[in-house]
Amino acid sequence: MTDISALERQLNRIADALDRLAPPPPPAVDLRAGDAFLWHASPATLTLVPKVSRVDLSMLKGIELVRDVLLDNTRRFARGLPANNALLWGARGMGKSSLVKAAHADINAEQPGALALVEIHREDIASLPVLLSQIRHSDRRFVLFCDDLSFDGADTAYKSLKAVLEGGIEGRPENVIFYATSNRRHLMAREMIENERSTAINPSEAVEEKVSLSDRFGLWLGFHACSQDVFLEMIAGYVREYDLGVDESEWRPQAIEWAATRGARSGRVAWQFIQDLAGRLGKPLA
Repeated sequence: MTDISALERQLNRIADALDRLAPPPPPAVDLRAGDAFLWHASPATLTLVPKVSRVDLSMLKGIELVRDVLLDNTRRFARGLPANNALLWGARGMGKSSLVKAAHADINAEQPGALALVEIHREDIASLPVLLSQIRHSDRRFVLFCDDLSFDGADTAYKSLKAVLEGGIEGRPENVIFYATSNRRHLMAREMIENERSTAINPSEAVEEKVSLSDRFGLWLGFHACSQDVFLEMIAGYVREYDLGVDESEWRPQAIEWAATRGARSGRVAWQFIQDLAGRLGKPLA
């Protein structure tokens, strides 16, 4: 009995020493402290984003249809009405992530503090259930946002996302909606899907397993490459917004040449041209 008591005391001392060495748990985040947060999987914590990098909704050109659909969906969610998860897919640089951030800001301008935007990185998707456990019982409503979401090779994190979006025991919390952007409509590389089709015992079932993730998104919003007129309209909007004081006859041929050298026309290319133009003019973009 004495030996057992001594061993127990020794184990308690070791446990106490380990507790002292362990880092303290991160402080609980005040979910009313701001309107935007960034999720970190390790340690599992939310950090406040004081200022979101975004453009005004009025500056997003050539995507009016999908803009209105996403705005309506987000507005209904903010009001406590049924709304869908949304997948914004398509051409690079056409404003997918910009639209999510602009819609969030626009709704909060109508209803201050109505929505909190929480960004989760692609590599942290597996920790999504932990994040939901922290915000599930909050009285705030959250837009979870994952930019450039896609899966490759043997990556199985998509299974965790499928369970969270629809089909899990707990299901998606009523105060949470999930928005993702991707260049891929089905979030999987085409060769990944084709490989499943060619190697599986039942090809159709294997492919269904891979592409069914995108079915969890009630809204599919497609973004496509813009025309030259829309591209120039984007630039004209930036020139007016930032009062660059340069005539269209001067910047128009430069913008066309800029797009030609990049081999693309998009909102991102337009913004890159504006940064170059403003720099050459010696004018800040503020």
